[in-house]
Amino acid sequence: MSPATDWQGKAGDSWAAEWRRTDRSFAGLTERLLTRTRDFSFDQVLDIGCGAGELSLAIARGTPRCRVIGVDISPNLVDTARQRGEWLTNASFACGDAAHWQPEGGFSPELLVSRHGVMFFPDPRGAFAHLAAIAAPGAGMLFSCFRGPADNEIFTGPASLLPPPDAPPDPLAPGPMAFADPDRVHAILQDAGWASIEFERFDFAMVVGAGEDPLADAMGYFGSIGPAAARAAEMPPVEREEFLARLRAWLEARLIGGMIALGAGAWIVSARRG
Repeated sequence: MSPATDWQGKAGDSWAAEWRRTDRSFAGLTERLLTRTRDFSFDQVLDIGCGAGELSLAIARGTPRCRVIGVDISPNLVDTARQRGEWLTNASFACGDAAHWQPEGGFSPELLVSRHGVMFFPDPRGAFAHLAAIAAPGAGMLFSCFRGPADNEIFTGPASLLPPPDAPPDPLAPGPMAFADPDRVHAILQDAGWASIEFERFDFAMVVGAGEDPLADAMGYFGSIGPAAARAAEMPPVEREEFLARLRAWLEARLIGGMIALGAGAWIVSARRG
């Protein structure tokens, strides 16, 4: 199954159901992205791979004069974003692949943003070239993506509790780690017509468990979304229960002050249309 097909189906459905947990886990990153939007001047914003709409809605609330459109390939995520933003007149959402999506009604974004939504393009050079083509002259771009596995306990921890995969994953394949190498990302963007490309290292805590029962909350998080959940769903029942027991013990050891938070590392990438 391709990443696009997966997001249109099961993965997108899971993230739509879990938007409260995912927004909480990315809260620190969202705040940093919002701060960095102040580096740009804009009246029209395109949110690439907007998911359940958190970043789109935050920008729309903070800049009422601005028109914001969020685009995502998952119908359920787009429906969730629309429901969350139904009272905001300056935010709207479209279901489509941002690599090919065509704006209507004179929309020409002066800022393109994304919170971890750009790592899944099968043809990233083609996608970013298309985005440059639909952007306004001199438009800015600001997006986040994961750094390598070593900087992201959110991946390496649960992965260490799973059986080794049959074959090592392709580090360049579309997926969470596809943009971990800044040199590769720089080359992709430059080839696609973007300039003034800069990378900011940003570390944040991903809260995966909180509330009355943080451990149960964290188990629900890892049981629903992410690579570990996908791997666990494919296991025979006995193996899956053994993995979940290991995961529970691993998470319990990280329960501090009524919360389970894991280290995460991102690149925040900025660029201008060349």
